[in-house]
Amino acid sequence: MTAPDHEVDVLRAGVAGTAADVPAQALDETPEDGQRLQLFAYLQAPEHRTYLAIMRLFTSTLLADLSAGEVAAALAAAEREGRVAPGESDVDTVIDRLKRLVKWGNLVVGRRETIASSIAEFQHGSVRYQVSKLAVRVQRDVDALLRVPEGAREVSRELLPAIDRGLAAIRTALADALAAEARDPDAKPARQARERLAEQVTTVFLQHAELAATVRDFYAYLGQVVTRHQLAPEEISGFRNLLVEYIQMVVEDVLRHTETIAASLAGLAEARSELLRLLGPADQLGTDVERARGRTAADWQELTDWFVDSPGRPSQVAALREATARAIGSLLASVKRATSGGGLVPGRRGELLKLAKWFDSADEATAHRLHSAAFGLHSARHLQPAPDHDTDNDRVPWRDGPVLDVTVSVRSRGDRGARGRTSRVLDDPMTEETLLAEAREADQRRSAAVAELAAAGPRLGAEPLSPDALGVLCELLTLAMAQREGPDEQGTALDPVHRLRVTVRPAEGRHTEIASAAGVLTLRDTVLELSGDGAVPQEQGAAR
Repeated sequence: MTAPDHEVDVLRAGVAGTAADVPAQALDETPEDGQRLQLFAYLQAPEHRTYLAIMRLFTSTLLADLSAGEVAAALAAAEREGRVAPGESDVDTVIDRLKRLVKWGNLVVGRRETIASSIAEFQHGSVRYQVSKLAVRVQRDVDALLRVPEGAREVSRELLPAIDRGLAAIRTALADALAAEARDPDAKPARQARERLAEQVTTVFLQHAELAATVRDFYAYLGQVVTRHQLAPEEISGFRNLLVEYIQMVVEDVLRHTETIAASLAGLAEARSELLRLLGPADQLGTDVERARGRTAADWQELTDWFVDSPGRPSQVAALREATARAIGSLLASVKRATSGGGLVPGRRGELLKLAKWFDSADEATAHRLHSAAFGLHSARHLQPAPDHDTDNDRVPWRDGPVLDVTVSVRSRGDRGARGRTSRVLDDPMTEETLLAEAREADQRRSAAVAELAAAGPRLGAEPLSPDALGVLCELLTLAMAQREGPDEQGTALDPVHRLRVTVRPAEGRHTEIASAAGVLTLRDTVLELSGDGAVPQEQGAAR
């Protein structure tokens, strides 16, 4: 049986904007960025374990279409195994979790005809939920992130010769496709040639994406370990082998294949328009679809920029060489610190690690005696009342208290003395006079700009403003707009030195235009008012 379900209609209307496709634009130009970022909200929710179990249930199969009862039955097994909190498999709780996922845009609502023995069973069974496209990507990335180990990731060096051969195969397939199209564009050989060309392009871009991802992950791990100040001797030995042997092998492979890859990309750049035409949009899916990589000129430009330097923008190959040089330099600095007389090896690090091991294996009474013997700290006896504590107190464990920043000299040598000598303060009257003159000139220019704005107050926009006056106006205009809680409210800003006030009022249908040498500033549906004479007020003592 079927019946109108007001709840389903409300949920469907609430997520209509979420399911809409967004045009591919730059991140700073897309108005739906805030709505898309809500797809990650369930990861920081207090019930994130339940949300993760629900999203994994929806993304584990293709075209998942589940009701609240089916989700509750699946969560019951997870609750028995302890993977979710007790009570999360209750149907009412599951419905609340599903509604929140719909609100965030991770799920979309559907309906299906169902046979039920009661109204409650019908309501739970007729409302169906499906996962959205972007939510599948978010959950896929989350699961991949949770499976990533903390260590380094191997660079897929074997993909470099594969990319080299793939680009050569693309040039051959492109020539064959153009020749087959010249004979008969609708014949079967022409279609097969286009399919082979698309196969080669997709393969090359997938291989490059995997190579670029492994290089980024490996150097991210390398950057976080070689810049550490405290490295044990065995860690230094391991990183030395990693840098000297493995990175050298990676860089040599990249440099060896870069030249031939760059030559192949240069040859394909001349026929890029024909290549993109043969890889045109799929008619079966329409035009508003997410294409595979390699179907746009931007994709090919990105691939070229990875291997080939351009004016003002070095390639990723050059960045890889520079990052390798910095990593080797950081390792050499760590080796120098560790082997020098004031370095880490003869310092306090080994002693502190041994003491920590003793604390870990000691019982409570032994730990107290060990603490007193190691640090010379004993329980205090106070005759006065206890002072007020600013942050922590005796009820806060030391591991939860504030963290003290220990300097390098104390951490490595146990020395609190200041290093070096204090530099002398030099008297430079010429530099002082120059700075004072620049400050006076800046004050004069601002005073002139404010006076110009005050004179043009009633007829603002009739004459072009100077660059200084426009800068002061934009500064006060920004402060005035920042004071408004909404677009329908009035905002004001005051220059306290020159007594100039700027007021911004919303006015439907009225526009304010301000001309300057840089162009025309137009404020739509807004009235801008200037008040004040712009003069610097005299001090009261001088006035008297």
